[in-house]
Amino acid sequence: MSAIVDVLSSLTAVVLALHVLAVLGIVGRDKLSLARTTVRRNVTRSWGVFVVLAVVLALNKIVRDVGVEISWLIGARITGFIYAIEGTFVASVQSLATPELTWYFGWMYVYGYVFLLTFPVVAYAVEPDWRPLRELLVAYALNYGVGVVCYVFFVAYGPRNFMPELVESLLYVHWPDVQTLTSRVNRNTNVFPSLHTSLSVTVALLARRHRSAYPRWFPVAVLVAASIAIATVYLGIHWLTDVVAGVGLAVGSVAFARRYVERDLLEENEPVAPPGRTVDDD
Repeated sequence: MSAIVDVLSSLTAVVLALHVLAVLGIVGRDKLSLARTTVRRNVTRSWGVFVVLAVVLALNKIVRDVGVEISWLIGARITGFIYAIEGTFVASVQSLATPELTWYFGWMYVYGYVFLLTFPVVAYAVEPDWRPLRELLVAYALNYGVGVVCYVFFVAYGPRNFMPELVESLLYVHWPDVQTLTSRVNRNTNVFPSLHTSLSVTVALLARRHRSAYPRWFPVAVLVAASIAIATVYLGIHWLTDVVAGVGLAVGSVAFARRYVERDLLEENEPVAPPGRTVDDD
Protein backbone atom coordinates (compact mmCIF):
# COMPACT_ATOMS: atom_id res chain seq x y z
CA MET A 1 0.00 0.00 0.00
CA SER A 2 2.82 2.38 0.84
CA ALA A 3 4.35 1.77 -2.59
CA ILE A 4 1.13 2.89 -4.29
CA VAL A 5 0.95 5.98 -2.09
CA ASP A 6 4.54 6.84 -2.97
CA VAL A 7 3.90 6.45 -6.70
CA LEU A 8 0.69 8.48 -6.56
CA SER A 9 2.39 11.19 -4.51
CA SER A 10 5.25 11.43 -7.01
CA LEU A 11 2.83 11.43 -9.95
CA THR A 12 0.67 14.13 -8.40
CA ALA A 13 3.62 16.35 -7.55
CA VAL A 14 5.17 16.13 -11.02
CA VAL A 15 1.88 16.65 -12.88
CA LEU A 16 0.93 19.60 -10.69
CA ALA A 17 4.31 21.20 -11.34
CA LEU A 18 3.83 20.70 -15.08
CA HIS A 19 0.37 22.24 -14.85
CA VAL A 20 1.70 25.33 -13.13
CA LEU A 21 4.37 25.79 -15.80
CA ALA A 22 1.88 25.19 -18.61
CA VAL A 23 -0.74 27.53 -17.18
CA LEU A 24 1.81 30.30 -16.87
CA GLY A 25 3.51 29.68 -20.21
CA ILE A 26 0.59 28.59 -22.39
CA VAL A 27 -2.70 29.84 -20.91
CA GLY A 28 -1.43 33.22 -19.79
CA ARG A 29 -2.69 35.90 -17.41
CA ASP A 30 -5.35 37.35 -19.73
CA LYS A 31 -7.40 34.17 -19.87
CA LEU A 32 -6.77 33.39 -16.22
CA SER A 33 -8.27 36.76 -15.31
CA LEU A 34 -11.51 35.64 -16.96
CA ALA A 35 -11.47 32.18 -15.42
CA ARG A 36 -14.28 32.78 -12.94
CA THR A 37 -16.68 33.55 -15.76
CA THR A 38 -15.42 31.23 -18.47
CA VAL A 39 -15.07 28.13 -16.29
CA ARG A 40 -18.62 28.46 -14.97
CA ARG A 41 -20.05 28.95 -18.45
CA ASN A 42 -18.02 26.20 -20.11
CA VAL A 43 -18.78 23.65 -17.41
CA THR A 44 -22.47 24.54 -17.57
CA ARG A 45 -22.50 24.09 -21.34
CA SER A 46 -20.71 20.73 -21.05
CA TRP A 47 -22.10 19.22 -17.86
CA GLY A 48 -24.03 16.53 -19.75
CA VAL A 49 -20.87 15.37 -21.48
CA PHE A 50 -19.07 15.34 -18.11
CA VAL A 51 -21.72 12.94 -16.83
CA VAL A 52 -21.43 10.69 -19.89
CA LEU A 53 -17.64 10.60 -19.54
CA ALA A 54 -17.94 9.74 -15.84
CA VAL A 55 -20.31 6.86 -16.65
CA VAL A 56 -18.00 5.56 -19.40
CA LEU A 57 -15.01 5.70 -17.04
CA ALA A 58 -16.99 3.81 -14.42
CA LEU A 59 -17.93 1.15 -16.97
CA ASN A 60 -14.31 1.00 -18.08
CA LYS A 61 -13.27 0.32 -14.48
CA ILE A 62 -15.87 -2.44 -14.14
CA VAL A 63 -14.87 -4.08 -17.41
CA ARG A 64 -11.21 -4.03 -16.42
CA ASP A 65 -12.10 -5.73 -13.14
CA VAL A 66 -14.63 -8.36 -14.26
CA GLY A 67 -14.60 -8.19 -18.04
CA VAL A 68 -11.55 -10.41 -18.44
CA GLU A 69 -13.64 -13.51 -17.70
CA ILE A 70 -16.32 -12.39 -20.17
CA SER A 71 -13.67 -11.64 -22.75
CA TRP A 72 -12.26 -15.16 -22.51
CA LEU A 73 -15.75 -16.52 -23.16
CA ILE A 74 -16.74 -14.39 -26.16
CA GLY A 75 -13.62 -12.55 -27.27
CA ALA A 76 -11.54 -13.28 -30.35
CA ARG A 77 -7.94 -14.36 -29.65
CA ILE A 78 -5.96 -12.04 -31.91
CA THR A 79 -2.45 -12.13 -30.45
CA GLY A 80 -1.27 -14.72 -32.95
CA PHE A 81 -2.79 -12.74 -35.80
CA ILE A 82 -0.95 -9.59 -34.72
CA TYR A 83 2.30 -11.51 -34.37
CA ALA A 84 1.84 -12.92 -37.88
CA ILE A 85 1.58 -9.35 -39.20
CA GLU A 86 4.58 -7.75 -37.51
CA GLY A 87 6.66 -10.58 -36.08
CA THR A 88 9.53 -9.39 -33.87
CA PHE A 89 9.25 -5.70 -34.77
CA VAL A 90 8.96 -4.68 -31.11
CA ALA A 91 12.09 -6.67 -30.27
CA SER A 92 13.91 -4.85 -33.06
CA VAL A 93 12.86 -1.51 -31.58
CA GLN A 94 14.10 -2.58 -28.17
CA SER A 95 17.46 -3.51 -29.65
CA LEU A 96 18.05 0.26 -29.86
CA ALA A 97 17.45 0.72 -26.14
CA THR A 98 19.73 2.86 -24.01
CA PRO A 99 19.36 3.92 -20.37
CA GLU A 100 18.65 7.48 -21.50
CA LEU A 101 15.93 6.46 -23.97
CA THR A 102 14.36 4.15 -21.41
CA TRP A 103 14.26 6.94 -18.83
CA TYR A 104 12.75 9.37 -21.36
CA PHE A 105 10.07 7.05 -22.70
CA GLY A 106 9.26 5.71 -19.24
CA TRP A 107 8.84 9.25 -17.94
CA MET A 108 6.61 10.18 -20.88
CA TYR A 109 4.51 7.02 -20.51
CA VAL A 110 3.83 7.69 -16.83
CA TYR A 111 4.06 11.42 -16.17
CA GLY A 112 3.72 12.91 -19.64
CA TYR A 113 0.57 10.90 -20.32
CA VAL A 114 -1.30 12.10 -17.24
CA PHE A 115 -0.27 15.68 -17.89
CA LEU A 116 -1.25 15.47 -21.56
CA LEU A 117 -4.75 14.25 -20.72
CA THR A 118 -5.47 16.61 -17.83
CA PHE A 119 -3.99 19.91 -18.95
CA PRO A 120 -6.36 20.45 -21.93
CA VAL A 121 -9.32 20.14 -19.54
CA VAL A 122 -7.91 23.05 -17.54
CA ALA A 123 -6.87 25.09 -20.57
CA TYR A 124 -10.13 24.68 -22.47
CA ALA A 125 -12.16 25.32 -19.32
CA VAL A 126 -10.80 28.89 -19.18
CA GLU A 127 -10.98 29.40 -22.95
CA PRO A 128 -13.70 31.97 -23.90
CA ASP A 129 -14.92 29.65 -26.67
CA TRP A 130 -16.76 26.72 -25.03
CA ARG A 131 -16.47 24.36 -28.01
CA PRO A 132 -12.92 23.01 -27.40
CA LEU A 133 -13.81 21.70 -23.94
CA ARG A 134 -16.97 20.03 -25.20
CA GLU A 135 -15.18 18.43 -28.14
CA LEU A 136 -12.41 17.19 -25.83
CA LEU A 137 -14.85 15.54 -23.42
CA VAL A 138 -16.88 13.94 -26.21
CA ALA A 139 -13.70 12.57 -27.81
CA TYR A 140 -12.46 11.23 -24.46
CA ALA A 141 -15.79 9.48 -23.83
CA LEU A 142 -15.74 7.88 -27.28
CA ASN A 143 -12.15 6.69 -26.86
CA TYR A 144 -12.91 5.00 -23.57
CA GLY A 145 -16.24 3.66 -24.80
CA VAL A 146 -14.74 2.00 -27.86
CA GLY A 147 -11.86 0.79 -25.71
CA VAL A 148 -14.28 -0.96 -23.34
CA VAL A 149 -15.95 -2.75 -26.26
CA CYS A 150 -12.65 -3.79 -27.80
CA TYR A 151 -11.29 -5.10 -24.52
CA VAL A 152 -14.32 -7.37 -24.20
CA PHE A 153 -14.39 -8.63 -27.78
CA PHE A 154 -10.63 -8.96 -28.36
CA VAL A 155 -8.17 -10.94 -26.27
CA ALA A 156 -4.65 -9.76 -27.03
CA TYR A 157 -1.45 -10.11 -25.06
CA GLY A 158 1.21 -7.45 -25.37
CA PRO A 159 4.62 -8.36 -26.83
CA ARG A 160 6.30 -8.43 -23.40
CA ASN A 161 3.83 -11.14 -22.33
CA PHE A 162 3.65 -13.00 -25.63
CA MET A 163 7.39 -13.31 -26.22
CA PRO A 164 9.18 -12.47 -22.95
CA GLU A 165 12.33 -14.16 -24.21
CA LEU A 166 12.67 -11.43 -26.87
CA VAL A 167 10.89 -8.39 -25.42
CA GLU A 168 11.79 -6.95 -22.05
CA SER A 169 9.38 -5.10 -19.74
CA LEU A 170 11.61 -2.05 -19.77
CA LEU A 171 9.14 0.12 -17.85
CA TYR A 172 9.01 -2.22 -14.88
CA VAL A 173 12.69 -3.09 -14.96
CA HIS A 174 13.71 0.54 -14.69
CA TRP A 175 10.58 1.91 -12.94
CA PRO A 176 9.61 -1.05 -10.69
CA ASP A 177 7.35 0.96 -8.37
CA VAL A 178 5.11 1.94 -11.29
CA GLN A 179 3.93 -1.66 -11.64
CA THR A 180 2.06 -1.40 -8.34
CA LEU A 181 -0.07 1.33 -9.90
CA THR A 182 -0.47 0.10 -13.48
CA SER A 183 -1.48 -3.37 -12.28
CA ARG A 184 -4.53 -1.75 -10.67
CA VAL A 185 -5.78 -0.16 -13.91
CA ASN A 186 -4.47 -2.46 -16.67
CA ARG A 187 -4.88 -6.10 -17.62
CA ASN A 188 -2.30 -7.95 -19.70
CA THR A 189 -4.94 -9.04 -22.26
CA ASN A 190 -6.22 -5.50 -22.86
CA VAL A 191 -3.79 -4.07 -25.39
CA PHE A 192 -5.87 -3.62 -28.57
CA PRO A 193 -6.17 -0.78 -29.32
CA SER A 194 -3.64 1.29 -27.39
CA LEU A 195 -5.66 3.83 -25.40
CA HIS A 196 -2.42 5.55 -24.41
CA THR A 197 -1.96 6.24 -28.11
CA SER A 198 -5.56 7.04 -28.98
CA LEU A 199 -6.06 9.52 -26.15
CA SER A 200 -2.67 11.16 -26.70
CA VAL A 201 -3.27 11.58 -30.43
CA THR A 202 -6.77 12.88 -29.68
CA VAL A 203 -5.25 15.66 -27.59
CA ALA A 204 -2.73 16.48 -30.33
CA LEU A 205 -5.43 16.59 -33.02
CA LEU A 206 -7.61 18.90 -30.94
CA ALA A 207 -4.57 21.06 -30.14
CA ARG A 208 -4.11 21.48 -33.89
CA ARG A 209 -7.79 22.12 -34.52
CA HIS A 210 -7.94 24.82 -31.85
CA ARG A 211 -4.37 26.05 -32.12
CA SER A 212 -5.50 29.68 -32.47
CA ALA A 213 -6.59 29.47 -28.82
CA TYR A 214 -3.22 28.20 -27.56
CA PRO A 215 -0.52 28.36 -30.25
CA ARG A 216 2.19 27.23 -27.82
CA TRP A 217 0.23 24.16 -26.76
CA PHE A 218 0.13 22.61 -30.25
CA PRO A 219 3.87 21.73 -30.58
CA VAL A 220 4.02 20.57 -26.96
CA ALA A 221 1.01 18.29 -27.43
CA VAL A 222 2.43 16.83 -30.64
CA LEU A 223 5.82 16.13 -29.04
CA VAL A 224 4.36 14.48 -25.95
CA ALA A 225 1.75 12.50 -27.92
CA ALA A 226 4.35 11.19 -30.36
CA SER A 227 6.67 10.27 -27.50
CA ILE A 228 3.91 8.34 -25.74
CA ALA A 229 2.94 6.44 -28.90
CA ILE A 230 6.57 5.42 -29.46
CA ALA A 231 6.99 4.63 -25.76
CA THR A 232 4.19 2.04 -25.83
CA VAL A 233 6.17 0.02 -28.39
CA TYR A 234 9.66 0.78 -27.06
CA LEU A 235 8.68 -0.33 -23.56
CA GLY A 236 7.23 -3.59 -24.90
CA ILE A 237 3.68 -2.83 -23.78
CA HIS A 238 1.95 -2.59 -27.16
CA TRP A 239 2.36 -3.90 -30.68
CA LEU A 240 2.68 -1.48 -33.56
CA THR A 241 -0.76 -2.76 -34.63
CA ASP A 242 -2.22 -1.49 -31.34
CA VAL A 243 -0.68 1.91 -31.97
CA VAL A 244 -2.03 2.13 -35.52
CA ALA A 245 -5.49 1.15 -34.26
CA GLY A 246 -5.17 3.78 -31.54
CA VAL A 247 -4.37 6.49 -34.09
CA GLY A 248 -7.43 5.44 -36.12
CA LEU A 249 -9.60 5.59 -33.00
CA ALA A 250 -8.30 9.08 -32.23
CA VAL A 251 -9.05 10.36 -35.74
CA GLY A 252 -12.56 8.92 -35.60
CA SER A 253 -13.22 10.26 -32.11
CA VAL A 254 -12.17 13.80 -33.01
CA ALA A 255 -14.22 13.74 -36.21
CA PHE A 256 -17.28 12.55 -34.30
CA ALA A 257 -16.76 15.15 -31.53
CA ARG A 258 -16.52 17.92 -34.12
CA ARG A 259 -19.77 16.90 -35.81
CA TYR A 260 -21.50 16.41 -32.48
CA VAL A 261 -20.69 19.93 -31.31
CA GLU A 262 -21.50 21.47 -34.70
CA ARG A 263 -24.89 19.73 -34.60
CA ASP A 264 -25.55 21.29 -31.20
CA LEU A 265 -24.64 24.70 -32.61
CA LEU A 266 -27.12 24.28 -35.45
CA GLU A 267 -29.86 23.13 -33.09
CA GLU A 268 -29.22 26.17 -30.91
CA ASN A 269 -29.12 28.44 -33.99
CA GLU A 270 -25.58 29.55 -33.19
CA PRO A 271 -23.00 30.13 -35.93
CA VAL A 272 -20.53 27.28 -36.37
CA ALA A 273 -17.69 29.82 -36.41
CA PRO A 274 -18.64 32.79 -34.20
CA PRO A 275 -17.66 36.29 -35.41
CA GLY A 276 -14.06 37.10 -34.59
CA ARG A 277 -13.27 33.46 -33.87
CA THR A 278 -12.01 30.83 -36.29
CA VAL A 279 -11.23 27.17 -35.82
CA ASP A 280 -8.03 25.88 -37.37
CA ASP A 281 -9.34 22.72 -38.94
CA ASP A 282 -7.94 22.96 -42.46
